[in-house]
Amino acid sequence: MDVEKCLSDEELKQEIERLKREKGAVILAHYYQRGPIQDIADHIGDSLALARYAATLKDARIIVLCGVHFMGETAKLLCPDKKVLVPDANAGCSLADSCPADAFEEFIRQHPDHIVVSYVNTSVGVKALTDVLVTSGNARKIIDRLPADAKIIFGPDRNLGGYINAQTGRQMVLWDGACHVHQQFSLPRILELKKEHPGAKVLVHPECPRPLTLAADCVGSTAALLDYARSSDAKEFIVATESGILHQMRKDCPDKTFIPAPPDDSTCACNDCSYMKLNTLRKLYECLRDETPEITIDPALAERARRPIDRMLSLS
Repeated sequence: MDVEKCLSDEELKQEIERLKREKGAVILAHYYQRGPIQDIADHIGDSLALARYAATLKDARIIVLCGVHFMGETAKLLCPDKKVLVPDANAGCSLADSCPADAFEEFIRQHPDHIVVSYVNTSVGVKALTDVLVTSGNARKIIDRLPADAKIIFGPDRNLGGYINAQTGRQMVLWDGACHVHQQFSLPRILELKKEHPGAKVLVHPECPRPLTLAADCVGSTAALLDYARSSDAKEFIVATESGILHQMRKDCPDKTFIPAPPDDSTCACNDCSYMKLNTLRKLYECLRDETPEITIDPALAERARRPIDRMLSLS
């Protein structure tokens, strides 16, 4: 019998901590990860926070990025001298997949003289075609800093781009992509929940379609929604983003109730990202033990892809 296969979650955590110490590793986790992974991580955050934190790491030999593949790529771009690992190489992103680099390059050719702004939820290939990257947490700020008369392409999320257009009066040209999680939230079912919980505040991620953002009490990145929940006097919240964020919300606000907004599916009461949930404690342990899967990027491509990240960090 393989003894390692019989390790309990608590034993896996102990082994992960041991391997971290032995190998000089740092674990970064997105708010959408499973609770046990968030709990054992050295740093948790949204995409912007993880990018900022990765850029500060000096002493770590290994970075393990618990999220989806493009987040591991971003960490590697910011820390080219580090070994960057991901627990599951198949943890992709439906939004990134909706924007192939070759098709996006052709889209750019069709709109000459446009500044190319891309959401961080993209492949390295798309980043290399981009002038400046944004996250949901800094997109409005960065767009506001571009010239008022600038012609802008925004990709790949049509919902986030449409939200920014509505907030700023811009007329950015939008790539027609979307996140399968945020696209599937059901406004009628959220309104039904609101009737059952009339005092609840509705928290909505800007990757959601416009009708949801119009019905929200707060629209923002995962970090912004978490901050709102912490500071609000309300005791109940209906949360329209990937359900992993509820773990941190409940830890930070144990006296408050967080209700996951349902998708447009009567059999489900929450909305999980199947890619985010591919990562498990066991895969994290095996990843550290074997130092694989490792993120590798062609150096010439990495040089082009890092530039829009550096611009994002300087502008935000």
